[in-house]
Amino acid sequence: MKKTNPVLKATETAMRLLLTGCGLAAVGFVIVITGYLVVSGIPAIREVGLIPFLTGTVWKPSQDQFGILPVILTSVLGTLGAILIGVPLGLLFAIYLGKMAPKSIYQVIRPTVDLLAGIPSVVYGLVGMMVLVPFVRKVFHVADGVGLFSSIIVLTVMVLPSIISVSETALKAVPHEYEEASLALGATWNETVFKVTFPAAKSGIAAAVVLGIGRAVGEAMAIMMVCGNVANMPSLFTSVRFLTTAIAGEMSYSSGLHRQALFSVALILYCFIMIINMVLNFFLKKKDT
Repeated sequence: MKKTNPVLKATETAMRLLLTGCGLAAVGFVIVITGYLVVSGIPAIREVGLIPFLTGTVWKPSQDQFGILPVILTSVLGTLGAILIGVPLGLLFAIYLGKMAPKSIYQVIRPTVDLLAGIPSVVYGLVGMMVLVPFVRKVFHVADGVGLFSSIIVLTVMVLPSIISVSETALKAVPHEYEEASLALGATWNETVFKVTFPAAKSGIAAAVVLGIGRAVGEAMAIMMVCGNVANMPSLFTSVRFLTTAIAGEMSYSSGLHRQALFSVALILYCFIMIINMVLNFFLKKKDT
């Protein structure tokens, strides 16, 4: 009977305990964050009232008026617009890079995509403020170029690197035997890519979409520089405010009920992200079954 190496066994046990601890720590962080947001956000909702807080259209902390309906609608429309534009573009670009681009072009474009993913968000906001906003003002003949339209464009550019990178990795992970079998049956290369490779990589592509949505929902600094940060009802070419920018813009000087209301906004944002993840996971699992 072969003896087990005590050192190897101890190493495996230590690694198992370490990985288990990391998993439990991740769950613990989620529980702590959830509990903190609930405890900090509930008092303002109880004071203002859930329905007035969610459906009110006026945000005036100096008068104890806390209505976040315009902010919620702006966040929903901004995220939806960025995803509707960014996901198709990102997936098509990933297919081109992963399956169709010549090697010389790939070696130039792939590092560029990685570089875009590493650019700080404030740089995107600065470029948007200095280049995009004047361009929108000039082209669309509006008084100011800040607003929902500029925010959607900036968000689209910011989610593209994540979607492209993760989707391309998923496409390249598909076994070559799938493609060879498809080609052997008489399918063209384009048919093979879109009808065989793409469906086989759908789990990785779904992860890319979820990552892109998370980036769009959670962005604050870049959007603050191009949205105008005024709590108006959403419109393409007027100043608007997102859930994230509302928190980042006022938390530094808030106090009392105003500060509690901002924690309530954070709680609503947290619930918003949780709902998106649950809906996406539901549809993805439904497709898998």
